[in-house]
Amino acid sequence: MMAASKQQTRTMDQQSPADRRIPHILTIVLIASLGAMTLNILLPSLQEIATVFSAPYSQAQLMISAYMALTAALQLVIGPISDRYGRRPTLLASLAIFLAGSVICLFAPNIHVLLLGRMVQATVIAGLVLSRAIVRDIVPMQQAASMLGYVTMGMTLAPMIAPIIGGYFAGMFGWQANFVVILVFGACVTLVCIFALPETNLKPATSFATQFRAWPVLISSPRFWGYALAATFGSGVFFAYLGGAPLVGSAMLKMTPTELGYQFAYVGLGYMGGNFLSGRFSMSWGAINLMLAGSIIAATGALLPVALFEAGYVTAPAFFIPMVLVGLGNGMTLPSANAGIVSVRPDLAGAASGLGGALTIGGGSLLSVIGGWVLSPTSGPYPLLAVMTLSAILCLLATLFVRQREFSDDSSQVTE
Repeated sequence: MMAASKQQTRTMDQQSPADRRIPHILTIVLIASLGAMTLNILLPSLQEIATVFSAPYSQAQLMISAYMALTAALQLVIGPISDRYGRRPTLLASLAIFLAGSVICLFAPNIHVLLLGRMVQATVIAGLVLSRAIVRDIVPMQQAASMLGYVTMGMTLAPMIAPIIGGYFAGMFGWQANFVVILVFGACVTLVCIFALPETNLKPATSFATQFRAWPVLISSPRFWGYALAATFGSGVFFAYLGGAPLVGSAMLKMTPTELGYQFAYVGLGYMGGNFLSGRFSMSWGAINLMLAGSIIAATGALLPVALFEAGYVTAPAFFIPMVLVGLGNGMTLPSANAGIVSVRPDLAGAASGLGGALTIGGGSLLSVIGGWVLSPTSGPYPLLAVMTLSAILCLLATLFVRQREFSDDSSQVTE
């Protein structure tokens, strides 16, 4: 990182001293965490929202599914915009729109206005997209995987504690309290960005259209697809779990919502541990090796409940505790895969981050739907675990493909 900082300083010799700062890792964590918190804090309140507005639960659930779909689409444009106009102005504009959406939600008179405000809130995805691009702006590939590991480890706290916070405040003050929390936290993150986030894109693109014309370059890159598919299927293990685990817990294992809520901490703890390993060992182990190990560990976590259930241990711990391995594998795979996505063409880091993020979230969301669709109250957890295992295997195959491409590229360079 010292060498990267020296190189960046030389590149920035025409800028003022204030602009030469490298953002603190805590700033990047806060930027990335805001979106995760915004998504998860509403989970305990969806039924109350449906009841208050006399709407079907499926309509209230659009605040999650439609929100995720829009965030996937927005990533396609946020990255190129930041490549052209800079990370800092793009992020600040997105946060301003997000805060406006939060105000709309807070004072929404009906479910339709609430959904509108929720869709406006989707611009918060800029925090996730640009956190990856910012990291790639300031450090090279291997260090980016390490830094993203620490960033993701920090932001993992958000989805772990957000539902607990949301349930507490909704129980005390009603569902609107969730949007008060979102608004206050979002305002704090915005202030941090105003005062502590310098511009890191030192070589902006010459035109916005150039970024979209560059998409064929990314799409035609086998290495980009290898990293993007590894990230998609790696995260797909987790998204499939989110889609089916509630039904497994409630209908099959007869758990109450409160009991079920705490079970999701296992996968979060594993994810945090995997991100720590990525941050600590990506430089010495190598990004590809971490991705290979992570996909194998995730597959093991999905298969272990099958063995326990077949052995007669049909209990909540037998299903949920092995999800620590799923989280651990994801935490080892995703930082390196995301670092690879934005390193295929460093000059197009924003566009690559946006396109890769759209593929990851879009594909992961589809696997989440499949994870719920394959289950029924009488099927047992086996169809869900099969989907999770298949996704982990596909992640492993994508990683092997990337390793082969990297080896081929290195060999050709040596030959030349």
